[in-house]
Amino acid sequence: MAAVKAKLSGRDARFLERSLNAETWKVVLTVGLPLALYQGLNMLFTVLDTMMASHISKESVSAVAYLSQLNLLLSAVGGGLAVGAGIQISRAYGEENFALVRKRVSSLYVICLAVGLAMLAVILPFTNAFLRLAGTPDALIAVGARYFMVEMLVMVVKFLNDVYIAVERSRGNSGRIMTLNFLVIGIKLSLTVLFVYVLQGDLVMIAVASLVSQTVMFAFALKNSFEGEDGAFSFSLSAVTMDAETTKPMITQSVPVVAEKALFAFGKTVVNAMSTVYGPTLVGAMGVSNNLGGITTNPQNGFQEGAAAIISQNYGAGRYRRVLEAFHAALVINVIIGAVISGLELWQLEWLARLFDSGSADFHREIVTVYRYEALGAVPLGVNAAVLALLYGLGKTRLTLLLNFARVFVFRIPVFWFLQHYTQLGEASAGVVMMVSNTASGVLAAIISVLVIRQFKKRYLRQTEKGEAA
Repeated sequence: MAAVKAKLSGRDARFLERSLNAETWKVVLTVGLPLALYQGLNMLFTVLDTMMASHISKESVSAVAYLSQLNLLLSAVGGGLAVGAGIQISRAYGEENFALVRKRVSSLYVICLAVGLAMLAVILPFTNAFLRLAGTPDALIAVGARYFMVEMLVMVVKFLNDVYIAVERSRGNSGRIMTLNFLVIGIKLSLTVLFVYVLQGDLVMIAVASLVSQTVMFAFALKNSFEGEDGAFSFSLSAVTMDAETTKPMITQSVPVVAEKALFAFGKTVVNAMSTVYGPTLVGAMGVSNNLGGITTNPQNGFQEGAAAIISQNYGAGRYRRVLEAFHAALVINVIIGAVISGLELWQLEWLARLFDSGSADFHREIVTVYRYEALGAVPLGVNAAVLALLYGLGKTRLTLLLNFARVFVFRIPVFWFLQHYTQLGEASAGVVMMVSNTASGVLAAIISVLVIRQFKKRYLRQTEKGEAA
C-alpha cells in the first residue's frame, strides 16, 4: 500500500497547541460547552418527539419510549465504534502521527457503513418477529412497527454521522458540531410540526422527519470530510486499510464500549418490560422521566466527551499532569450541572409533566411519581460522567464496561425486582430504582477513579518527577 499523505490545517495545528498547553479549565470549557449544548439539543429532539407523540395518543408515547430503547440497543454498535475509535484518533493526533490519524478516520467510516448495512439486511425484513423476540407488547407493535422500521434507516445514517461527530470532536471543532445541530433540529422540528399538527400524521411521520434531518447532517459530513486534499482528518479511499496498526487499537478499544452501550440499552428494555405490570402507560411515564433526566445528563455527557478527547490527546503527548487537571475540571462542572438543572426541574415538575400527560390525570401522576425520585441521582451521575471521561481518555474501556454493567445489572434490575416483590411502593418503585442505581453508580465510579488515579500517578507522574530530578 502506498504511503498515506497527511498534514494538519492551520486551525487543527492551533487547536492541538491549545489542547496541550493552554490553561486546562479554559480548554475543557471551550471544547465541552458546545458539546454540552449539542447533547442538550439532541435531548430536545427526544423530548419534543415525546410531546408530539402525546398529541397522537398516550399509547404512542409508550411506543416511542419502548422502541427507542430497542433502537439504542442496536445503535450501540455504531456509537461504540465512534467513541472507541475516536479515542485512538485523538491519541494519534496528540502523538502528531497525522498519517495514522487519516488512516483511522477513513477506515472507521467504511467499517461503520458495512456494519450498518449488515444490520439492516438481517433485521428489517423480520421487524415484527424481532420486536416480539425483544418482548415488545402486541399493542405497541401494532402502533409502532412501521415507526421502528424507519428508525432503523435513521440508525444507519446516524452511524456515519456519529463517526463524523467523533472526528470533529477529536480536532476540537465542537462549535461546528453545535452549529450543524441547530440546523438539523430546525429541520426536524419544522417537519414534525407539519406532519403531526398540520397533516395529522402518525408515528411513522415523526420517524421520517428524523430521517430527513439526519440525511441533511450526513450531506454536511460528506462535504466537510473531503475538505483538504491531504488533510489529516479528511476521508480518502486510498487511506482505508484493515492493517493491525490502524484498526486493531480502534476495535480493541471499541468492543467494550459497544458491549457497555448495548448492555445498558438492553437492561433498560428489561426494566421497561418489568414496569408493564403496572400498566402500559407507566412505560411512557418512565420514558418521559428519562427524557427529563436527559436534560441534565446530556450536557454532562457533552463535557464527558470533550474532556475524554482532551485527556486522550494529552495522554498521547505525555502531558500527564494535564490529564488529571482535565478530569478535575470535568468533575466540578458536571456536579454543578447536575445540582442546578435537576433542582430547577423538581421546582417546576408539575408544569413539566403537563407538557407530556396528554390531558390524563393518571399519566400526569405517574410521570411526577417516577421523576421525583429519578432526579435525586443527577449529581452522582455527574461524578459518573467525569470518571467515564477519564477512563475513556486513558483507554480503560473495560472499566467503563464494568461501570455500566453494574449500573443496570447489579444496581437496577435486581433492585427493581426486589422492590416489586418485597415492598408496597407500587408505581413509585420505577422511580426509586432509578435513584438507587444512579446513586450507586456514582459511588462506584468515585471508588474506581481513586484507584485509577493512584495507579496513574505512581506509573507516570512519579516516574516523570524522578527523571526530571536525575
